[in-house]
Order: sequence, then structure tokens, then C-alpha cells
Amino acid sequence: MSVKVAVGWSGGKDSVFALYRVLESGDFEVVKLLTTLTKDYDRVSIHGVRRILLEKQAHALGLPLDEMFISKNASNEEYEETMVAFLSRYKALGVGSVVFGDIFLREVRAYREKLLFKVGMKGVFPLWGENTAALAHQFISEGFKAVVTSVDSTVLSMNYVGRSFDEQFLADLPESVDPCGENGEFHSFVYDGPLFREKVPFQKGQVVLRENRFYYCDLLPAET
Repeated sequence: MSVKVAVGWSGGKDSVFALYRVLESGDFEVVKLLTTLTKDYDRVSIHGVRRILLEKQAHALGLPLDEMFISKNASNEEYEETMVAFLSRYKALGVGSVVFGDIFLREVRAYREKLLFKVGMKGVFPLWGENTAALAHQFISEGFKAVVTSVDSTVLSMNYVGRSFDEQFLADLPESVDPCGENGEFHSFVYDGPLFREKVPFQKGQVVLRENRFYYCDLLPAET
């Protein structure tokens, strides 16, 4: 009997690949994708992707998307209170675990597990402990397509944002940058791949610098 789970969702490569892994295993039934959105910007927190593209992505995957809104300067208390409310609703639906795409940041995993423990749920980490270079290459070789939506200018130049997450991108990364961007060096949006019923069409908009540190490439919805 498969276990009902929700998936912590950013629309980026790690959350998509974590979804891919649990579905491939056949041990889980994915009930919801749960994303955190900054309500002031109507975009995915940190990744900077417009909500409309996330909704089109979920439609292309054939999975229901739950949208959790927080303010742009949300405190930990605000985030945790909102998250626990969502988790409690999931628990009432028979969802016992939440899937995350974390790979090696122990403090992040511990924080997630602490929140889940409050409502009697567990975390599932299908990518945990794997070699990030191998994961990045596997993601590409499996046929997933992603675009880099933001980069940290302290470790990568503006030239990296808006690029395809492909073998050339990986080859061009400095050795100090994790191939999966696990330390926050870059973030992405996945628009096609094995799980998708259709490609998510988009156009690249302007590149902007926020907080005097992070470059974002705005992705605009487009017609097929």
C-alpha cells in the first residue's frame, strides 16, 4: 500500500527530481505539491518565479498545487505558524509525510523535521547524501529541462542567470560552486521532462539585481 505524501515544492530541479524519485519507487501517492510564495511579489520565495508559471508547471505534471503565502519580511514565527496550519490539514487527509529535495544541509533537514514533528508527520528525503555532481548529471541525462532563474553574485556572475541547466552550464561552474547549487549559489525552474504531460512555455524577461546581491532572470508566461 502506497504512503500518502505531499511534496515541498519550489518548481526547481531538486524538488522535481525528488518528486521523480518517489513516483519511480512506486511506494508513495503524491497528494499535493506545496509551495511557498511571497505575497508581496506573487512569486516563489527565493527562486523568484511567477506564480502563474508554477501553476502551469503543476498542470503540466497533473498534480494539485497548494500555495502558501508569506510576507516578504516574514519572521520565522509567521512562516512556522502558516506551515503548521497546512501540515495539520494534510495530516487530517491521511498524509503522513512530506517529501523534500534537500541533499546535504543538515541544519535545513533538522529544521524541517522539527516542524513536521509538531504535527506528527515525517520527512522523506530521496536525494539525501548523494553526490551532487552525479545528481546534476543524472537530472540532465534523464531528460529534464530547466532554466537558471537566480544566482548569488558573490559566487557567480550575471552571465550564469537565464542559462539552461545543462552539461555546458555544469562545465562552466567554478569548482567552488556546488553542481546542484545546494548552498544557494543558484536556483532554477523546470519546464519539461519525463513527468511532464506538456512543456511549460515561457519567455526570458529582464535580468535584475535584488538586495545588491542576487541576480534574477524574470520568466514570462508564453503561448505555445
